[in-house]
Order: sequence, then structure tokens, then C-alpha cells
Amino acid sequence: MPRSKRTARKRQLTELFVKKLKPEASAFLVWDTKQHGLALQVQATGAKAWKAIYSYHGRPRWLTIGKASAIGLADARTLAAEAMLAVARGKDPAAEKKAERGAGTFAELAARYVEHAKSRNKSWAQGARLVERYATPRWGKLQASSITRADVKAMLARIEGAPVLQNQVLAAVSAVFSWSVKEELLPTNPCKLVPRNETHSRERVLAQSELPKFWTAFGDSVQGRALKAVLLLGQRPGEVAHMRHEHIVDGWWELPGKPVPELGWPGTKNKQTHRVWLPKPVRSLIDSDEAGGFVFGSHRFGSRRPVHKLDVVMREICKKLGVEPVRPHDLRRTHGTTITKLGFGRAAMNRIQNHKEGGIADVYDAHDYADENKRIMEAVAAAILAAAEGKPKQGNVVQIGARR
Repeated sequence: MPRSKRTARKRQLTELFVKKLKPEASAFLVWDTKQHGLALQVQATGAKAWKAIYSYHGRPRWLTIGKASAIGLADARTLAAEAMLAVARGKDPAAEKKAERGAGTFAELAARYVEHAKSRNKSWAQGARLVERYATPRWGKLQASSITRADVKAMLARIEGAPVLQNQVLAAVSAVFSWSVKEELLPTNPCKLVPRNETHSRERVLAQSELPKFWTAFGDSVQGRALKAVLLLGQRPGEVAHMRHEHIVDGWWELPGKPVPELGWPGTKNKQTHRVWLPKPVRSLIDSDEAGGFVFGSHRFGSRRPVHKLDVVMREICKKLGVEPVRPHDLRRTHGTTITKLGFGRAAMNRIQNHKEGGIADVYDAHDYADENKRIMEAVAAAILAAAEGKPKQGNVVQIGARR
């Protein structure tokens, strides 16, 4: 009914009055003076329904309690009183009821969020994988509105010995719930107030003695070859995982700055187009017969899908070797450290690793560093490979594990 400023009808309702109340040409309300916020709505058709009407953040909200033919006056007053108590506690019962109807299962909610995030969040795929691996198996069939903070804590507790991963999973799941609250699909985010693990910034690089162990542990699996490429190229792990044959031209890997959706290329982190020389050890890791697709394809889908779970493989390797945790990004840091230790300088490291340097990028754009970059990439890859194979280069022994 139009919520106009007509004279309010108020009285202490009785069962007999409710039963005998006749409809009019347009819908109207009769307020109960005994229970604050309770009103009987009568439609022109004669249908009658109980409403709990309240103010939330200065705006009127209507909560449908149910049909008067199904719910008696006494029960309607009880339910209205419960709704008013919830409002007093800062809740919005109408929004919660709408959420219960609209959010569906957690799996359905997560799928809807992914469709939303694809065009807005560059790292959507990583978050989606974390949700699919750790949250959906436990909550997939549950109503999203039923998931509590205790459920979130229990899910995180099953990820043992990986505080950083726990934080990443919490952030990924929280993104799903935060979006659902914004879209009024859920009233609250159960991840809110769940404490994050304290983490410390690490300047972890592989020590000289660690390189042979990790190189051997990488093996010849697709994940292992991708991790070797991260170590030898110094590029971001996510970009290496999405390397495509179409972007390799005459020995150079050309990374488009912007996403290329039809190829599954996510774009570079700083959105700047980049060009990297592929040194000989890296070219040996690549199947040059492939005309297209991902260079490091997944086991199940081949070159149609990029390799994933590099962080999982690294954790398993570290556990097997019994060493301090190493992330895929630490391999990139090891490469950068090697550039500076070989005497090529920080500017060369930033240029090769595509660090965004603000105004200095204009200087680089104005010069052709192809020959110099090629020489640096070959020298760094040779030094890392020699150390990995336990054969440091004569006359130029580089202590790769030195920390900056």
C-alpha cells in the first residue's frame, strides 16, 4: 500500500476485531496499542498480514511476520516483541529475513561473488581458489546466512602451521561476505572481528647451500618447472604461471600490461607492459613445439589452464627439507639479490623485475636496454644454475644467499 501520511488507526487489537475487520478500496494499517511496532495490514482483496514496523538508521523498515489467518494475535505480539528487541540490539530483522531468502547456500553465494569479482578484482582467481579449497568443502551446502564466526574460526584452525595462508584464506572468504552484505544478501560478515595472525616481514632469499636442495626438490613436474622459471627469471610467480606461448617472440617473453581475457592473461601487477629475455636454462624448460596455450599448463587441462598451487608445493618442499619456510615470491627475491651481487646494480634489478619506479620509468622508456637486459639475464641464470648444480662459476663465485 502507499505509505502516505493518512491518519493512523490505533487500538488495542483483539482476535474478534481482527476476524471481523472488513477490507476497503485501498490497503490500510491498524496499529496495536498493546505491542509497540505491531500493525495489521489489510489489503483491498481482504488478505490480512502482520507487520513489525520500526526505524533503522533513521529509515522505516517493514518486517512481514506472517498471514493473520496462520498466526494468532498473541503469537504476532510475541514475534513483534522479538523483532523490537533485535532492533534495540542494533540488528535489522527485515534485512536478515531477506538475506535468508536471497543468499542461498555458501557455494551459490561464492559463485555469484566470483562473477562479480572477475571484472573488478585483478586477483579474483587466487581468492576463488582459496575459497574453493578451504571453505566450500565445509560450507558449500550450508545456508550462507547460517555460517557463524565460530564456523570461520573452526575452518581456519584446520589449516595448521601456515599463519600466512590462514590470513589469506580469511581475507578471501571475508571478501565474499563483505560483498554479500553490500548487496543486502546477508546482514553481517561472520569474518568480522576474527583475529588475523601476526606476521613479520621477511627478507628471505635462498642461501647458497639451499639452492642445490631446492633445485633437486623441484624436479621435473609442471609445478617444479614453473618454480625453476620463477627463480631463473625473477618475475612474479603469478605472471610466470600464466606465461603463454603466444607471448614468446624470438626468445623474449612479452608481458602485456593489461589483461587479455580471451587468453586468460591477468596483466602485470603494475599494469605496465614488460619484456623479459628468456635465458638458455629457461628455454630448456619450455616445450618449443607448442604454438599456443599456457607454457606451464595444469596436469588435468594441459595448456588450456595455468599451473596453480605453487605455494602449496613450496610448503611441501620446505617441510620435506626441514628448512625455514620459503614462498614462491622468495625465489623472485633471490633472483633480484643475485642481480645486485653480480654488480649490475639496483636500477637494473628494478628494470628487469618490472618494479614501478614512478618518474624513472620515463627514462627507461626512452632507451633501448635490450642488449644489456639480455646479458644480465643470461649471467644471472648461469650463476643461479651453477650454484644449484653445486658448480659455482670460476672467478665469479656469487654468494647468492647473502641478504640485502
